[in-house]
Amino acid sequence: MTTTNFQEVLAWLATYAPGILSAIAVLVVGWQVAKLASRLVERNLPRAPGIDRNFTPLLVQVTRYGIIVFTLITALSFVGVSSTSIYAVLAAAGLAIALALQNTLSNIAAGIMLIWQRPIAIGEYVVGNGVAGIVVEIGLFGTRLRSTSGLYIFVPNQTLWSGAITNHSREARRRVDVNITIPDSADVGKSRAAMLEIAVADKRVVSDPAPTVHVEAFIGDKIVLQLRAWVATPDYLPALRDVTEKGKTAINKILAAKGEHAEVALAADPHTQAPGERTPDLSAS
Repeated sequence: MTTTNFQEVLAWLATYAPGILSAIAVLVVGWQVAKLASRLVERNLPRAPGIDRNFTPLLVQVTRYGIIVFTLITALSFVGVSSTSIYAVLAAAGLAIALALQNTLSNIAAGIMLIWQRPIAIGEYVVGNGVAGIVVEIGLFGTRLRSTSGLYIFVPNQTLWSGAITNHSREARRRVDVNITIPDSADVGKSRAAMLEIAVADKRVVSDPAPTVHVEAFIGDKIVLQLRAWVATPDYLPALRDVTEKGKTAINKILAAKGEHAEVALAADPHTQAPGERTPDLSAS
């Protein structure tokens, strides 16, 4: 290397090295600040009064990415790129990205609407658009669920928002519906009284509205009786299991003299549930 070239390198370093080193320092510090700030938001926001915990994951991500973008702009300004040029490039790039990533942007919009409208919340069991699980996190791009068998489920926000959502945990009370099929030769009044007695004796069943038993359908030579009883949502599955078992046992005792037996089925709400869909056991989740 000639003396002239060496002097040119020194001159270049003297001119640009401070800016480059400053930009590197800004990037390192900004990256660490973004991590620290997002952790602080994640840790402290749920403790703030009046703040819904469903907002936490979204605000954590917004905080982190916002600081990173600001850091990049600041670092570029240290190496001689003007802020005006940076914002102009970002505006043009933003438009191009918006056109290329329409689905991603729709997920962001859907995530904001899920948090704003609150059809789901952390800790609730939901079913929607082919996915089901307990809501763990509502993020900027997708929602994280956990199945009742412990599987990790990640679903884009738009997938949930674009279809009907069945929330099994939201309402304070739920109705237990149990269908019991008996022969048409059986004493309907006696069978109805036996089922009603089981429901009334269960302390989890509320008295208002009172439990009822009615004839739901006639199928050939059989009669379908349906028991309806309201319970608190956390008691739904245990009460359903107990009432179903006790109802089957009680009706079988009535029919035993004729050598007949009852058939039991769990009734589903046709307006909100697909055939065969049931609320899972959430006690171990």
